Parts: sequence; C-alpha cells; structure tokens
Amino acid sequence: MLNLHNAEFIRSAVKTADFPADGLPQIVFAGKSNVGKSSTINKILNRRNFARVGGQPGKTIHINFFSIDKQAYFVDLPGYGYAKVSKTERDRWAGLLETYFTSGLITLGLQIVDIRHKPTADDKTMADCFLGTGQPFAVIANKWDKIKKSELEGNVARIRETLLLPEEVPVIPFSAEKGTGRDEILALIEEHIAAFTPEAE
Repeated sequence: MLNLHNAEFIRSAVKTADFPADGLPQIVFAGKSNVGKSSTINKILNRRNFARVGGQPGKTIHINFFSIDKQAYFVDLPGYGYAKVSKTERDRWAGLLETYFTSGLITLGLQIVDIRHKPTADDKTMADCFLGTGQPFAVIANKWDKIKKSELEGNVARIRETLLLPEEVPVIPFSAEKGTGRDEILALIEEHIAAFTPEAE
C-alpha cells in the first residue's frame, strides 16, 4: 500500500534531462486545461492544494514530477487546448511531450475528460498519444456529480466511442468534488505499481 501522505514535489521538467530516470514507475495525468486535473490529483492524494489549482486554465506549463512514498512518480502534464497560450509556447510543449511519450518512462496513463461533454479533438489526440505508447491506459471521466444517474451509462459510452478506446481501456466515472470513484482509481494505480518491472538496460 502506498502512503499517500508521503508525497512531495520533485521538479518541473523543461527538457529531456529533467525526466527522472531512476527506474521508478511513472503514473501520468493528462487533461484539458479546465477539466479539473489538479483537483483530481489532489483528491486522489487527499491533499487540498498539493497539485496547484490555478485560477486561470493553462497554469501547468512544464511536466511536473511528484514522488509518492518514494515508490512511484505522479506526473502532471501541461493542460492542453487552452487558446490564450502563444503558438511558440504550444510548440515547445508539444516537443517536450513528444519526447516524454517516446521515452519509455510511462507506466500508466490517466487521461481526465469531462463526463458531461463529448470529448474534443484535443482529447482524441491525447488518447492516441497514450495508446501509441503501448502502455496501460485508463480514462477518468470527471464531474460525475454534475450529471443525472440516468445519463451515466450513455455518457461513458459516448466517451469510449469518441476516443475509439479498445475494450481493455477502462473509463472510470469520478468526482474530484466528492471523491466518488477514488477507490477504483487508487486500486488501478496500486495494481500497476505492484506489477511494474523496469525494462532491462
């Protein structure tokens, strides 16, 4: 079992040399700028302001690495789809992300989408990036508390269909507000950390 209280910020990566390469598993969180990514990480860790919740979308401008109980990293990717970021900055992010996604460091990808809406083209691109790594991947459908019970099944099916997810990729309904779905996400994370074996050099 991970001790979630033993969590600390390690560094913000702005270049390849900044990626931790000590062989620990890396659990990667991605999502649109306004989808509640920081709130999701905070709720999973039960820490109020651990991953900064910005008043403005698009505040995560680097790849941020957090050590969790010295057994794994939570990796917070820059939020995508925020129009006010300059093209130069977007291109820099894209280059950094492409390098990270091809680094072989990702253990489990977790993409956060809004359960209320059909995923966007940017969401589809990010899902394709995760699927392209060949590593385990799951989608967290946040804002579960904002829909009716009767909408749940149809909305999850729409996410799965729009992102063209293979059967083995779970879509986990979640509420960063109330914590519903947290246990399922934590169980998935712990399962992949426990099963992790670093690739041979």
